[in-house]
Amino acid sequence: MPSSSSRLPRPPETVEHCPVDTALAVVRGRWKGTILWLLSERPMRTSELRRRIPRISERMLIRHLQELVGDGVLDRHDAGTVPPHVTYSVSEYGRTLEPVVRALCSWGGDHLDRKTAAR
Repeated sequence: MPSSSSRLPRPPETVEHCPVDTALAVVRGRWKGTILWLLSERPMRTSELRRRIPRISERMLIRHLQELVGDGVLDRHDAGTVPPHVTYSVSEYGRTLEPVVRALCSWGGDHLDRKTAAR
């Protein structure tokens, strides 16, 4: 049984704003986890992210990047040149998500192994 310090906080009688849903809303999206995982290595340009995630559309990549920047999780660095040179990196605030992304990555790997073993 987990220790009391590792338990989730007790939910109130009524839940108007669930902190789990709030957190998931930031990373919700088919490719946001992948984007965060890739950018945890190093900053990347939009075109590099597009190459590293071949199944994502340009429109969806831009949308996810804009949302993550809007939530303060990513920083957008525009060199102000022609042609445009835009680089994305995980912000200082976004680094606070690293343990969450790491835990999701670990759980996801275990889950994939479990699904594979069940076949």
